Amino acid sequence: MDFLTLFLIYLCFVLTTIALLCICSGRKESFLTRSVNGASQVLSFVIPTQLQGVTQRALHRLFHTRSCLFVVLHIALQAAVYGEYTWEVFVYCWELQFHLLLLLLPYLLLAGNMGCFILCSRANPGVITKSNHASLVKIYAYDGVLFQKGIICPTCNMEKPARSKHCSFCNMCVHRFDHHCVWVNNCIGAFNAKHFFLYLFTLTAMAATIAIITIAFLIQVVLLSDMMHGSYIDDQGQERAVEILFLIQHLFLTFPRIVFMLGFVILLTLVLGAYCCFNLYLALTNQTSNEWYKSRRYGCSHHLTSQPHDRQGVYKNIYSKGVWMNLKEIFKPPTVLERKKKT
Repeated sequence: MDFLTLFLIYLCFVLTTIALLCICSGRKESFLTRSVNGASQVLSFVIPTQLQGVTQRALHRLFHTRSCLFVVLHIALQAAVYGEYTWEVFVYCWELQFHLLLLLLPYLLLAGNMGCFILCSRANPGVITKSNHASLVKIYAYDGVLFQKGIICPTCNMEKPARSKHCSFCNMCVHRFDHHCVWVNNCIGAFNAKHFFLYLFTLTAMAATIAIITIAFLIQVVLLSDMMHGSYIDDQGQERAVEILFLIQHLFLTFPRIVFMLGFVILLTLVLGAYCCFNLYLALTNQTSNEWYKSRRYGCSHHLTSQPHDRQGVYKNIYSKGVWMNLKEIFKPPTVLERKKKT
């Protein structure tokens, strides 16, 4: 069936695009960036030099500097989804007497998500300056593996505190650096991690809620029309009972924009749900994305040992203090005074 081929291509395209954007959003040298660089080398033989320069500058600005492009894309996608939900799904569901609170739930989640988005994008993630460096360097101990004492940031010309990292996008060192998120155009650090976690949770809940309401509407349409007990004439002129593929095709032809939106929000729910679970795991174990990614190069052990092939030894997470304290640290970052009281 031609429509199913088109729909599957659409789903694969959306899923691939979301996955690639998520991969490249937090890494300086991502798979997507390396792929683009490799493709540019091949195309350099046929593309004029001036056009190559313009393309390289555009890619550098897009993937290596702070840019509002992904923020605009983020807002545009939200506007498109909510426009379709309001224009068709909400109206149809209201006519089918869906509960009003259920229909308004996506808007309530949108309000909370926009609040978290603004806080996350405008808040100071924990920029390390000469004025606060002396206090921030005392908060976390150096583990001797991922974070070594005495390492100087060549750009900021300061010793790097434990769990900090220099962000090439923002050109500054960030306390308890997690990653740079292009969707909020800001670094995620100690002081805005809680806003990012709530932003991610509400965004996932928004997509899931719209998907559930839309699926419930389509199921209601099928049940009211009693379509599952009907039949249709195929291309060979034979009468056949309604199958699931025919049913999907019928819904696609009847509500094309709704089905396309449903495919997008389902994929978005799966991708964001997985990423939300990953961030929850990091929060429960008191790790950052940067630390998790760097720790994959080392084995896990309950103690630090040296190995012949790895001079830096085996990595152990010394920052985990239990589930409750780890979650508390996300929503209430520790200060120097708090650490002195504990010691």
